[in-house]
Amino acid sequence: MKKGLKSAVKHTTAVKYNIIYHLICFSYLGYLVSQQEIIIPADLPLVQELGATLREWAQIWQDLYVANKTTLFRSVQQMAYSLIEYRSQIVSGTLPKDDLVELKKKVTAKIDYGNRILGLDLVVRDEAGNTLDPDHTSTVSLFRAHETASRSVDDRIQEEKTLFSTVHTYSLLMNLKNFVCNIGEDAELLMSLYDPDQSEFISENFLVRWDSMGMPKEIEKLNNLPALFTDLSSSDLMRQRLFLVCQIIRVGCMELKEGKKQTGGLRRPFGVAVMDITDIAHVFATLNFFLCMLAGLFVTLKLLAGDLAQVRKDYPHFVDRSTAIVRKMGFPEIILPGNVRNDIYVTLLQGEFDRGKKKTPKNVEVILSVHDDEAIFPGAGYDGITEYKSVIYYQVKQPCWNETVKVTIPIEDVCRCHLRVMFRHRSSQDSRDKSEKPFGMAFERLMRGDGTTLRDGRHELIVYKVDVKKAEDAKVYLTLPATWAEVEEKEKQTGKQFHHSGVIPMTKDSFQIATLTCSTKLTQNVDLLGLLNWRSNPEDLEQILQRLMEVEGGEIVKFLQDTLDALFSIMMETSEKETYDTLVFNALVFIITLIGDIKFQHFNPVLETYINKHFSATLLCHPEIWLCIHSALFFFMFTAPDCRDVLLPLVTDQLSGQLDDHSSKPDYEACVQLLSTVLDNLDRKDVVRRMTKLSTSMLSLLWQGYYLACMTAILKQMDDMHYAHYISTFKTRQDIIDFLMETFIMFKDLMGNVFPADWIIMNLVQMQVFLRAINQYSEVLNMYFLDQAHFEIQLWNNYFHLTVAFLTHKTLQLESFSQEKRNKILNKYGDMRKTIGFKMRDMWYNLGPHKMRFIPTMVGPILEVTLVPEPELRKATIPIFFDMMQCEHNFSPGRTFETFENELITKLDEEVEGGRGDEQYKILLEKILLEHCRRHRYLSQSGEELALLLSSLLENLLAYRTITHDESPEHRMSCTVNVLNFYKEKKREDIYIRYLYKLRDLHLDCENYTEAAYTLLLHAELLEWSDKPCAPHLIPRDGQHVWTQQELKERLIQEIICYLDKGKMWEKAIELGKQLAKMHEGHIFDFMELSQLLIKQAQFYENIMHAMRPQPEYFAVGYYGLGFPSFLRNKMFIYRGKEYEWLEDFSLKLLSQFPNAVRMTSTAPPGDNISNSGGQYIQCFTVKPVLTVPCQFKDKGVPEQILNYYRTNEVDQFQYSRPFRKGEKDPDNEFATMWIERTTYITAYRFPGILKWFEVKSVSVVEISPLENAIETMEMANEKLSNLVQQQACDRSLSINPLSMMLSGIVDPAVMGGFSNYEKAFFTDTYMLEHPKDQERIDVLKHLIALQIPLLADGIRIHGEKATEQLKPLHNRLVTCFQDLRDKVEKHYGVITLVPALCLQTDPPAFHHKSQSLHRTLASFVF
Repeated sequence: MKKGLKSAVKHTTAVKYNIIYHLICFSYLGYLVSQQEIIIPADLPLVQELGATLREWAQIWQDLYVANKTTLFRSVQQMAYSLIEYRSQIVSGTLPKDDLVELKKKVTAKIDYGNRILGLDLVVRDEAGNTLDPDHTSTVSLFRAHETASRSVDDRIQEEKTLFSTVHTYSLLMNLKNFVCNIGEDAELLMSLYDPDQSEFISENFLVRWDSMGMPKEIEKLNNLPALFTDLSSSDLMRQRLFLVCQIIRVGCMELKEGKKQTGGLRRPFGVAVMDITDIAHVFATLNFFLCMLAGLFVTLKLLAGDLAQVRKDYPHFVDRSTAIVRKMGFPEIILPGNVRNDIYVTLLQGEFDRGKKKTPKNVEVILSVHDDEAIFPGAGYDGITEYKSVIYYQVKQPCWNETVKVTIPIEDVCRCHLRVMFRHRSSQDSRDKSEKPFGMAFERLMRGDGTTLRDGRHELIVYKVDVKKAEDAKVYLTLPATWAEVEEKEKQTGKQFHHSGVIPMTKDSFQIATLTCSTKLTQNVDLLGLLNWRSNPEDLEQILQRLMEVEGGEIVKFLQDTLDALFSIMMETSEKETYDTLVFNALVFIITLIGDIKFQHFNPVLETYINKHFSATLLCHPEIWLCIHSALFFFMFTAPDCRDVLLPLVTDQLSGQLDDHSSKPDYEACVQLLSTVLDNLDRKDVVRRMTKLSTSMLSLLWQGYYLACMTAILKQMDDMHYAHYISTFKTRQDIIDFLMETFIMFKDLMGNVFPADWIIMNLVQMQVFLRAINQYSEVLNMYFLDQAHFEIQLWNNYFHLTVAFLTHKTLQLESFSQEKRNKILNKYGDMRKTIGFKMRDMWYNLGPHKMRFIPTMVGPILEVTLVPEPELRKATIPIFFDMMQCEHNFSPGRTFETFENELITKLDEEVEGGRGDEQYKILLEKILLEHCRRHRYLSQSGEELALLLSSLLENLLAYRTITHDESPEHRMSCTVNVLNFYKEKKREDIYIRYLYKLRDLHLDCENYTEAAYTLLLHAELLEWSDKPCAPHLIPRDGQHVWTQQELKERLIQEIICYLDKGKMWEKAIELGKQLAKMHEGHIFDFMELSQLLIKQAQFYENIMHAMRPQPEYFAVGYYGLGFPSFLRNKMFIYRGKEYEWLEDFSLKLLSQFPNAVRMTSTAPPGDNISNSGGQYIQCFTVKPVLTVPCQFKDKGVPEQILNYYRTNEVDQFQYSRPFRKGEKDPDNEFATMWIERTTYITAYRFPGILKWFEVKSVSVVEISPLENAIETMEMANEKLSNLVQQQACDRSLSINPLSMMLSGIVDPAVMGGFSNYEKAFFTDTYMLEHPKDQERIDVLKHLIALQIPLLADGIRIHGEKATEQLKPLHNRLVTCFQDLRDKVEKHYGVITLVPALCLQTDPPAFHHKSQSLHRTLASFVF
């Protein structure tokens, strides 16, 4: 059966039962997003709120689905479904008033909870659940409402968080509706929970018997067969996967076929059905689903919180007497006192049985019984039976059953009961089957000799023969060993090998079972058993108590009540002896400490229950503490107008005195409580007419308040007269300065730093009140501190910083809110940013000649204001920049605005990188500055240059910011280089260096060590070899040390050399090392450091000659179409590949960055139809770098290892060759018409550099004739042969196979054809007559052919030296073929001799020839 289960799990895809359900609800919520409420009853504002909430949640829900945030997605899903249901009930208008009130409470609680977990705003309500209007609610009451609402939501969240910790047990209700399958015989359905990852069943079986007609055996249960899977813990539900498995057993004949009378009543395996119910276990939901696998199985499932008793209490309509209780095969998470369980689960695992005299394996039936009791339960839903018969596998020698049954025995009977297993062969024919008797027997005791229960796990039973009468006599076989483990234990005790001499013989058969004991009374621990039975051995009590501390914690908590009962019994019954008091006390402390451990902390309720119900003497009385509250008398007096007029001055004086009293610590809590009560009453409508007089009395408390709500309430009640009066009370101008300075700083600190971010209404009320106060104080600034004599720069500076902080506060950034929320704020409060922004602009223009004192310090704050994405505000504040340009131009000696320009560029870089700014801002900034500058007499040219410069900078910065989070590091590097090039051009070394290090870090993340080195080299080049201290902007941000330029440059070069070493660019590392060595030798005189540098250089030289260094490939990539970013659009680049990166790998990586792009198959430049299209087209092909030999190597014998570096490095020219034909194709010789179109690409920078790619700056195309093509082909062949021969000569350990293949390809006439093709095409009289100008090229081709002979000679010589015995025949053939080839070539094309001194040594060959022109030609390709 287990094999069938595994097969079903592996090959069955469970039906996703909730997909359609989710999609319908998703569509409905999507509809709510796009639709507005059209008809809403005016007396049901909650319905409007429900609609708005669902629209807002629906968008977030979709975002969660896209982001794959499964847990939160499911939570929102369930809450949204609930709100939809609530909404329909409210709109129906059929609910009684009481039910409607109750439902409103549920709705508001659900909305508030959902808003909190989604990070939305807190909604404050009155007692009836209606949203509070801040215009009709006092500020203090509003604050209290926020506190109450927030506390309520926090409590709800805490309940949710502790749900799994407080509800430790769950139950899964399943109802089997129908089972449709044409079996033709009776059937048994065994349904259980299964963990596929652990390969174990979690629960016992739920048994349903089905008749041959396709109906339940109990017909009254048709369409209603409920079962409750109980005792499931939170860890069970949170398993990675959880399956519902249904095993289908056919009960009838051995085979379903007609014939002789067959044996009936046999249990035969039929099929298995599997359903993944992980989703149901993870989310509380009622979900119906359909499962089809070999059978049609219809069930409904519902997850319920609580154990069996709790579920029966909470859901009596679900769980009644007809519901089968399916227990977990194990304990629940906690075991409460009084919960008694005594179940033993027995699993028939597998066996191996000898066929005996039969030709085929036996059809073994296992018969399990418990002696002496009717205690076997094959599945929940049916009564116990005397014996259980297993499934029969037809002619299987090693059957695997994996069938589990439950054995339930009274605790007092366990000691005398044992399991007995009989084995019987079953015949398919009834006549034969009747004569079959059991052929084997096995047994197992349920209790061991020391009183502990049978150990959990596998047991290999001994199978005895039953052909003797005594085999069924329990008194006889119980004297024998039951398992092979007992035999091994006996052998260890006696030291002798076991010899069976019992009256019942053993068989060679084997059989295994597994047991699991779930008992609250029977323990498998000897030490714990000793404590529970302490009265049996009172003399060992001291040892028993000491050994209790060594018992595993899980075993103790399982028997917590019995353990505590035993300890308290010992304490009571041995009270006259003090011997055990300490031991019992230590044991109790040990147990309580154990419960306090986080692993067992959920057993705290068990301990509390035990104390309350089972040990009442320990109950303690807790004294109640009564708190003082405000006198009701004061409240009633204060609300009466006449009393208020008398009380208010008295209360005010008392509060002022209390707060001003520094001799003793004031009771701030009591003061603010009293103050809030006063303010709450002052805000009532019936006392508004008295507010002018009364609020003035409160002003003395204004700046002594410690609670923002009270202060906001006071400010809210002040009008213009109050402010004017308060300012007039200051005696000196300095008092006003001090007051305003403190106020501006306090306002700035209080904005958004006191109330939580989701208290949106409270924050908006605070901002609205502060806005009015700031505007009042701005008039004070204009009145007292604007003239030349009394101008206070620090006061004005604080004012501007306060207004900027107000304007940029996150509470007012409407663009970040949903449209629904934005509209609400605009309708209620307007856009406060525009109000304060316009006021700040006016205050700036009021400064007059004082403006220059705020340049450049105010450039950054003003920039923050202009970057706020509000068009009108931007249009009003951007002109301030022009005003600053004018000011600096008019007042600076050089008549420039350089200070303003530098500061603006610096701040603009910081702000855009921080996320501010957009394309619209770039356009608007350029437009407004150009308009103002072009109208100015002196700033028309310089101002226009700055405007265009800022626009270009913004374009680069916005592109950089956009691509910062791009998955492609290449795109991020490109934008970074664009930005740093801009700052390099503007000579802004501080920002330039910052972006250099960003580029370096990007390279290091991608392991581009060479490019990281070249990037860091740009920083080093800015420094001198001098002892001058570094300017701060030259020091990297992560550097804490104060460096001289020489120290920093040396440190950078050391780091660069390290990167170059990792990138295998040893030539460049040597070059930089020589610089350092020169400084240490001639200037610093640090010879120890010099020695280390020289050692490192020596290692680099050795690496060049011997280390493996694969040459990178280069790829040309064109990005065509308007769909690409601007820095790629319609441009071509050359890319330097990584080690072992070929074209296909590179192309796949490239296309993965642009999944919508189309790869072009042609290498020709595309037409306008592609370049101007809106799509994306990528062209990618391999190009070859053009070698430029350094001057010091020309006309010299240089090892190939040295030259190889320059073949792929220090290059900026690349070629791509495309063959094509001119004229008719010659069928006998294709070389005669084969032309080459060679395209040369020149990049903007040399490779390697600060990027792995550079843009192509020029492209040229030439055509190569067939003769020139032949010359190039021979040059490359000779070069390849020369390189290979030299490598073989230098390193004798190399494999000879590549040399064998190349030599064979050249000298063997079976594969050779190049010479003859060239002779046919170019060495004929006809060709010479038609192409008289090609004579010199033909001579070059002949000499190249002749040059191949000495190279081949040395290759064959080395081949002979390295050839093994197996290769001797091949070598002999090569020698023969080469001799024929040499004779032919030397006869027609002459003899060329290599210089003997250099021949195949560590240097490559140099050549001597009579023709110097030929020598140069040959040298050009040999080198």
